[in-house]
Amino acid sequence: MNLHRLFRTSSFRLTLIYAAITGASFLVLFLSVFWSTTRFMQHQIDITVAAEIREVRAAAGDGGLESLRRAIEASTRQASNFFYLLQDRAGNAIAGNMPALDPVAGVREWVKPNRLPRFHETDIRGRGEAAVDGGYLFVGVSAHEVHELRESVAQSFLWGLGAAMLLVLAGGALMSASVLRRIETVSQTSRDIVAGDLQRRIPLNGSGDEFDHLAESLNAMLDRIGVLLEGLRQVSTDIAHDLRTPLTRLRQRLELAQQRTPDAQALHATLEATLADIDAILQTFGALLRIAQIESGARKASFRSVDLCELLHTVAEIYQPSIEEKSQSLHTDIAAGLDVHGDRELLTQLFANLVENASRHCAAGAHIELAARRTPAGVEVLVADDGPGIPVDMREKVLQRFVRLDASRTTPGNGLGLALAHAVAALHDAALDLGDNAPGLRVGVRFSSSASARSGIAAGAAG
Repeated sequence: MNLHRLFRTSSFRLTLIYAAITGASFLVLFLSVFWSTTRFMQHQIDITVAAEIREVRAAAGDGGLESLRRAIEASTRQASNFFYLLQDRAGNAIAGNMPALDPVAGVREWVKPNRLPRFHETDIRGRGEAAVDGGYLFVGVSAHEVHELRESVAQSFLWGLGAAMLLVLAGGALMSASVLRRIETVSQTSRDIVAGDLQRRIPLNGSGDEFDHLAESLNAMLDRIGVLLEGLRQVSTDIAHDLRTPLTRLRQRLELAQQRTPDAQALHATLEATLADIDAILQTFGALLRIAQIESGARKASFRSVDLCELLHTVAEIYQPSIEEKSQSLHTDIAAGLDVHGDRELLTQLFANLVENASRHCAAGAHIELAARRTPAGVEVLVADDGPGIPVDMREKVLQRFVRLDASRTTPGNGLGLALAHAVAALHDAALDLGDNAPGLRVGVRFSSSASARSGIAAGAAG
């Protein structure tokens, strides 16, 4: 793996930021521990020194400077861990094991002459007080233990910081390498798809992490794109196949008209037939464009509450005359109070296509039923007839563009009616099912309860 690329990943940069934060946290912790332990040791020294000064004064009693000198000499011989100093008024050392100092009262620290302090180290820490007859008394102890403690804390901090930084950087490198491998898998899959392998998908590792969720979303998107591309390919093939016949027929008719002797009546008939073919072609293209517009989902922005009862009654009234003209009958059974959320124009076209389809493919004397009712799942609309029906193996196929049954090829049409109805139903999140009416075909359009609920909310808002 390219280390330069690894170090440039965002995860490794985040690791560096985390390492900086960790180092700052260690520094704060070190300063806190260093300060607290130093203060504790110094406080213990100050307590010990204060207790020793009290013992020395108690041993001297009230005998004056001479008595205090004897007490200090005795303490110097007995206590090897303490340092004593007694000076007279003139500043001369008269007792103890230390050289003369400036008579400064209170806690003080002393460094041996001719030695540079390291890290503010001191040799002796003690306390100075005024003695009798203008003298000066100092008692202290070695600060060596304080220095050792400081060095121990500093070394522990450095070792701990180094180990922590090493672990953070190593963990960051491993994490970055893992992330980079996952991203490289996505990139390689994308390159394979661009190269033409449209069936390639991003593999999942089964962990259920955010990369798996992203891969699932991308795979779903690729599946959808694949379906759209396949649909586009199928539409292109179907257009070329279904329009070739009328175009060929149109060209042959014009060629024959060109070769024949000019005859006004024959030419007029040829032009009428030509215009009819052109209208059929334009109608086909118009239906395809309408299906494409519906499938794009752009019409969802104009969805409103639609009174389905009034819409279905209108469709029935429009088609009643033409159905009766074919010696067929139309029966309606539409419940009241059926509202859905959708586009009124598209829903009208949906049910008009279904009713017209039933009438077109049924013989004289057929019975057609248009029913609507409310179910626990939502609203259901049924268009049923007692005609020839559709075989079970063709019920899914007839919802595709340009698919027509062999028995229907002698009737007018372009095979787009049910495809358009299916697109409108999908736009409204409704299920369109083809079933057996025993005999005949039963087409059910089921609107979910959420569509009815949105319709009620829209109606309430409008009110």
